[in-house]
Amino acid sequence: MGILNITPDSFYDGGRYLTPSQAADRVEHMLNEGADLIDVGAVSTRPGSTPPNSKEELARLMPVLHEVMKRVPEAIISVDTFRSEVAKAAVAEGASIINDISGGEMDHQMFKTIAALQVPYVLMHMQGTPDTMQHAPRYAHVTKEVTQWLASRIQQLRTLGVNDIIADPGFGFGKTLQHNYTLLRELHYLSILQVPLMVGISRKSMVYKPLESTPEESLVGTTALHYHALTKGAHILRVHDVKAAKETTKLYSLIHHHKNNNEVTGISEKSS
Repeated sequence: MGILNITPDSFYDGGRYLTPSQAADRVEHMLNEGADLIDVGAVSTRPGSTPPNSKEELARLMPVLHEVMKRVPEAIISVDTFRSEVAKAAVAEGASIINDISGGEMDHQMFKTIAALQVPYVLMHMQGTPDTMQHAPRYAHVTKEVTQWLASRIQQLRTLGVNDIIADPGFGFGKTLQHNYTLLRELHYLSILQVPLMVGISRKSMVYKPLESTPEESLVGTTALHYHALTKGAHILRVHDVKAAKETTKLYSLIHHHKNNNEVTGISEKSS
């Protein structure tokens, strides 16, 4: 899943893709690099941020969605929003997936809206809200509590008739560095949820802070953690750098799915 932030203030690429034309160019570039999905976000949710109102979110999002769907109608677009109003408008414009960082906590109409829209839903765990989530987050056991919370919300969604759910443990959203690495180390336990698992760790502080680096210098660290996440059962990697992530998944498949090597690489036994 390639990330497209159409915000002026996202932590890594804010301000780069603000016009519909710039955004559509970026989508085409990520698709050419091998992205399967594109996640478009019009609200920065970096730690300490205060989201704009829904009117501003829609003003940023809708022209971009319109241009992207006109330019690359085959693209599978996810919209990163916690607002049911925005979710409705995005799906009407051609979006296929809703990615909600709050797991329905910041808009209590979201679950009913997703059930009515019948689109896939990314359910993410977050302790607190973007402006408060990194103010001393606490857990007795982070993996257990995140898993229990996700399971409870999945049950609510199933009861409402939502069929296609993707779980995201929410790395960096109300978690300390230690919480993040415990979750990553124990990621395989989330398989009990029996839904696809998405991981969003690309260029986050859990990568660059231990390396005493910056988001701009954290591609190698991100790639290392992406590979580990795949070994622990991640199904979707949400990334800024599609080419690097695609290469990582390809090599992972070569190592772990030997019987399917020909399908993965397109290389014949004779040529290899």
